[in-house]
Amino acid sequence: MARLRAPGGCPWDREQTFDTIKPYTLEETYEVLEAIDNRDWPELTGELGDLLLQVLFYSQMAREQRLFSVDDVLDRLSTKLVDRHPHVFGDVKADTPAEVLRNWEALKAIEKEKEKDKKKRLGADKDERGKSEEPQSVLAGVSSKMPALIEAYKLSSRASRVGFDWPEIGGLFAKLAEETAELQAELKSAPSLSIKRENGIAGAGKPQITQEQYERLEDEVGDLFFVLVNIARYLSLDPESALRKTNRKFRRRFQWMEERLRASGRAPEQASADELESLWQQAKQQESPAKQKR
Repeated sequence: MARLRAPGGCPWDREQTFDTIKPYTLEETYEVLEAIDNRDWPELTGELGDLLLQVLFYSQMAREQRLFSVDDVLDRLSTKLVDRHPHVFGDVKADTPAEVLRNWEALKAIEKEKEKDKKKRLGADKDERGKSEEPQSVLAGVSSKMPALIEAYKLSSRASRVGFDWPEIGGLFAKLAEETAELQAELKSAPSLSIKRENGIAGAGKPQITQEQYERLEDEVGDLFFVLVNIARYLSLDPESALRKTNRKFRRRFQWMEERLRASGRAPEQASADELESLWQQAKQQESPAKQKR
């Protein structure tokens, strides 16, 4: 990586910055997840290498700017693993995953306080001296930059650790029904809402609604998503992975329909709604039982 970035190295690699590499980091992460979902272990080997390359790329750029090196990255990771696993490397007792998580969160809080004190000693917080610091939120550290489903999962997980949670899953389904009813009520209260059917396809027309109505509907749909994420969390399921699998299932079945229609010299928009529904049911039936469940 150092040679690629050095004079006489690769022109493309040399012109990259922290910001230009960010999209590739996200792309490589999702390719790792796809390989895992497909249980494609040879592919995963390559994808993990591609993801590791991102770490090396950032580290080399940081080294060039005398910020840190890959050695610093690995040293910090090693220290963190040891410090946050006192039940393995120390004398702390943690027999269940829940106990490990509680210890982990407590240690992270201690680390953040130490880091804050260190910054003060170095004068990084000069403008803040003399001000009273507010207690840190339980939700601190959950980045708003991550995909919304993952952010929702992490926010609700953090809240649940301090007791803000449903006592049993039935409450979540009641909440889902409540949010569904609120969305339906909002639809009824928007007389200017007109969802058309074009070419027999539901939702093909753009709803004619005001900005205020749009924002209220957006709120209600967002509430529905949040409840569904909580149901996934309650069942120890990853909502991002669940939706990704459903996306692949839809893609697989819809493309099967397209193949059948192409064989008759037609495109999907040339088929009626009834025919599309019939083909969809056939697409489900032609799959193996295992794939039907997926």
